[in-house]
Amino acid sequence: MSALTRCLVEEAAAIAACAGRLDADQVEGALALLDACADSRAKLVITGVGKSGIVARKIAATFSSIGLMAIYLNPLDALHGDLGVVAADDVTLLLSNSGETEELLEILPHLRRRGTARIALVGRLHSSLARCCDVVLDASVDREVCPLNLAPTASTAVAMAIGDALAAVWMERRGISPQDFALNHPAGALGKQLTLTAADLMVPVERLQPLSVSTPLAEVIAHLTAAGMGAGWVAHEVHQQRIHGLITDGDLRRALQQRGPEEWKGLKAGDLMTSDPITVEGGTLAVQAIERMERNRRKPISVLPVTDGERRMLGLLRLHDLVQAGLTTASP
Repeated sequence: MSALTRCLVEEAAAIAACAGRLDADQVEGALALLDACADSRAKLVITGVGKSGIVARKIAATFSSIGLMAIYLNPLDALHGDLGVVAADDVTLLLSNSGETEELLEILPHLRRRGTARIALVGRLHSSLARCCDVVLDASVDREVCPLNLAPTASTAVAMAIGDALAAVWMERRGISPQDFALNHPAGALGKQLTLTAADLMVPVERLQPLSVSTPLAEVIAHLTAAGMGAGWVAHEVHQQRIHGLITDGDLRRALQQRGPEEWKGLKAGDLMTSDPITVEGGTLAVQAIERMERNRRKPISVLPVTDGERRMLGLLRLHDLVQAGLTTASP
């Protein structure tokens, strides 16, 4: 076994040992406080010094990403005004391997005075910090992975693992769905698939001049060239806001191939268009729209009209824009 592998095994063993030591009632107490925090729309305030502070920042980021508002509070800054962000309904999570971190002990009286609930995540159950908190989570380790048994290694891994486990179990208890998760991750692949709609990515109808069924071929070609959309929409003769047909570059090529040059001069938009084209409503998820475009069996679709419930035109959705937004089909 290499030295690196041995260190990883030792850290994994420290986490496993922690899982066996955690008191079920204390864990339930911590989760109950987190539930109360979410129900009252309060904050989870997480604090720590040094390496524990870095772990605290990560735990705060994790909880914020799953829908529980969480912030990192620098304990030194807290003593110089930043305690103002802590309210009575908030829950504080205090991280300290020794449980004797001076900066944390100094803010404890002020948290108690506010009536703020306190969870200690400590390496020593009988420490000063543990004695002053409502809930105590045992993050102790037998030794650090560091060969000197000094640098925070196994202890920070255990603290991080407990934070991750609390977040995961809280998600499970609250029934957090992929859609809920995506709301806080709009730029990620999942967020885009679960939040972006056809209306978000379409070219709006205000930028798209409609054609009529009687528009001559030369004007249709000029229109498609000038618009640069790869398609043009044909308005209904009576209900001008509704789509009657769609002309794509492919429709134009196919129409010219099927007729002799002597017929081209007499062609109108009504002869070129695909009548009653496939459309999607504006609220359709963009990933569902791209799936419909890619899996159409009649012919490939690169431009899709976006309409409302009465087939009034809202815009055009291009396959190019969907791919550029980083979207893929919903299923293989």
